[in-house]
Amino acid sequence: MKRISLFTFSCIASIGTLLLYNIPFFNYVAQNTNETIGGKLFLLASLVVIMLALNFMMTYLMMWLMRMVGRILLAILSIINATAVYFIYTYSVMIDATTIENVFNTRYSEASGFFSWPLWLSILISGVLPALFCLLQPVVFGKAKRMAVYCGSALAIVLVVASLNISQTLWISQHDTELGGLLQPWSYVVNTGRVISFQHDEQAEEIKLPDGTIADHEKAVVVLVIGESARKANFQLYGYERDTNPLLSKQEGLKVYQANACATYTTAGSKAILEPKNSGDLYELLPNYAYRTGVDVAWRTSNWGEPPIHIDEYLNDTDLAAQYPDENADYDGILFAGLRERIESSPKDKVLIILHTSTSHGPKYADKYPTAFEVYKPVARNIEEGEKNIGMLINAYDNTIRYTDFLLDSLINTLRVMTDWKSAMIFISDHGESLGENKLYMHGLPMKLAPKVQYEIPFLVWISDGFRHYKPTSSEEDVTAGELPSVLEQHYIFHSVLNLLSIHSPAYNEDYDIFEQYNQ
Repeated sequence: MKRISLFTFSCIASIGTLLLYNIPFFNYVAQNTNETIGGKLFLLASLVVIMLALNFMMTYLMMWLMRMVGRILLAILSIINATAVYFIYTYSVMIDATTIENVFNTRYSEASGFFSWPLWLSILISGVLPALFCLLQPVVFGKAKRMAVYCGSALAIVLVVASLNISQTLWISQHDTELGGLLQPWSYVVNTGRVISFQHDEQAEEIKLPDGTIADHEKAVVVLVIGESARKANFQLYGYERDTNPLLSKQEGLKVYQANACATYTTAGSKAILEPKNSGDLYELLPNYAYRTGVDVAWRTSNWGEPPIHIDEYLNDTDLAAQYPDENADYDGILFAGLRERIESSPKDKVLIILHTSTSHGPKYADKYPTAFEVYKPVARNIEEGEKNIGMLINAYDNTIRYTDFLLDSLINTLRVMTDWKSAMIFISDHGESLGENKLYMHGLPMKLAPKVQYEIPFLVWISDGFRHYKPTSSEEDVTAGELPSVLEQHYIFHSVLNLLSIHSPAYNEDYDIFEQYNQ
């Protein structure tokens, strides 16, 4: 293979990066700027020059300073770029900090649902082949002076062209999330650094809440079910035309609330459900606080991505499968196994069970429920198949809601017959889901960009007779004392559960309690 100069190599790599991986970036700019035709062309041309110069400089420096390590890094970036662009084209995602955090919190069992021949073919053509060029192409590196001249010139070009577009600063700042999420490889490089920084900050010890006390010895149990990707729009209880809630719709005493999630991904959504207020800080979470206060707390999960849980009884689906070998551990029904026996055997008067499900998580909705619940047919086995027939994708998703309906109805019926206990079932989802609307799929868009289906969530409550009284819900915009707003937040869970468990605490906020205040 003929040797080429590092200048030529860097030019080829820079042009390839622009053409192979950044067309979505330029499409977004072209579609969203309000400039005249001339202004739009000038902005696009300026961004092309800036991108070429920056990628040239990055490639030249990596190769000259790190040699073989630089080649390997460029090869890795090519494969990641190809993967990122495939997901941008296929699922209309942006590679922002939220997406990166979702990647970090995805297990192989879920990630494998995205594996397909189109993905592998895309990675091969636009990732592996450029990677081989980076690894194998002989290069004449040249002297340090030449490196300084070329990289200095590239930087100067960037500064000059950027200064000519100083009037675009406001537009760029208004669209920085979208632009940054579509720019490869900078999107995932920068946002991975941000996520690592966030996670480092979150490793700090939780901010302890003021000590609480349990006010009575009444036997009471709360089962909090955290739904996964369950969107309000597909619940019959909220007016959906399909009978996706045939059992819950007949369940006496079920309370249905309008609610919005605080985020569109699991980590932030589940944190919001468990924390006392909306905060970037990590306050002591509901299960940890209740456990420290003296409540018998158990966490059962088939999911992941929740904030840190500090209790003795934390069981995942594998643990539960070993404990209940006769139950089918492939579905979320395993989380509900033996709950009555678990509650009635508790040595304490107050019990909190939290079930973190994964029932409606994509991309393979059809794998999330037993075949007996495949009511709506035919179904798409994954999102890529569903893109060709949205109806089949919705069929599969709606079957997950039917399965959720069965699980929650069975739970309520179990609690209803436990007459020695005051009991409550609360179901709330961590976030919603896109099912092809505006060519969007799954979830994870920033809140300012997310469609309603990604944050409008179901919030269902059932309590046994005589346990507590609900506050009235206001029908007006102005909420008076003792009323609830028409749309609730996830933070209502924390304070409502404290009420149900008779925990008196300075951390309790009556305004975020769906029940009338317990006796102090």
